[in-house]
Amino acid sequence: MRVSLFITCFNDTLFPDTGRAVVTLLERLGHTVDFPLEQTCCGQMHFNTGYQREVVPLVRRFVDTFADSEAVVTPSGSCAGMVRDHYGRMAEVAGDAGLAEAVARLSPRVQELSELLVDTLGVVDVGAYYPHRVTYHPTCHSLRALHVGDKPLRLLRAVRGIDLVELPAASECCGFGGTFALKNADTSTAILSDKLRHVLDTRAEVLTAGDNSCLMHIGGALSRQRTGVRTAHLAEILAATES
Repeated sequence: MRVSLFITCFNDTLFPDTGRAVVTLLERLGHTVDFPLEQTCCGQMHFNTGYQREVVPLVRRFVDTFADSEAVVTPSGSCAGMVRDHYGRMAEVAGDAGLAEAVARLSPRVQELSELLVDTLGVVDVGAYYPHRVTYHPTCHSLRALHVGDKPLRLLRAVRGIDLVELPAASECCGFGGTFALKNADTSTAILSDKLRHVLDTRAEVLTAGDNSCLMHIGGALSRQRTGVRTAHLAEILAATES
């Protein structure tokens, strides 16, 4: 299968190794990955802040960029959720029937990494090797918007050498929420404190998730408190091998 990578502006700017890991993983599984250079932000940051009309040009660009893609994968449940759940509404805001039709054709082909692997490619064991004690945080958008369920955990359980431990109160938010963490810093920090306590209770070496935004938020606190726990995106674990 030919898969188009939507890296997202967050990963492109701050976590490019995650995008490289997605390419490494999919090519190892025998698929071709392309990277449309015209891609930009999905518009979620604008949408969440109330600037819906300003999102419309970004929706048009996304649709034009990925219109011919057989499948679109993104290492972000948050951005996949934006496209699938809100792009139709943005087409309504624009009053553009043609855009609405284009969104309806494209949005079902946009998938978060674990969805693509398990549902579309039908693979759980991706040949990964990762000899570390790991716990998994299910991010809010992947859990509540995309309903990925246990797909990431199924992928992780099949990794050789891994010691996967359950995260207590896993479904609770980490407190990031994009601009929420900036506008409601005290509340965000209180939520984060609970998440940190649960992560440390697992005695994991590594915290993983499907969104680097949440990992950045939690990882920053883990680092500041010198806990010794590091973060790794799901794609980076799945791309890891003995060699």
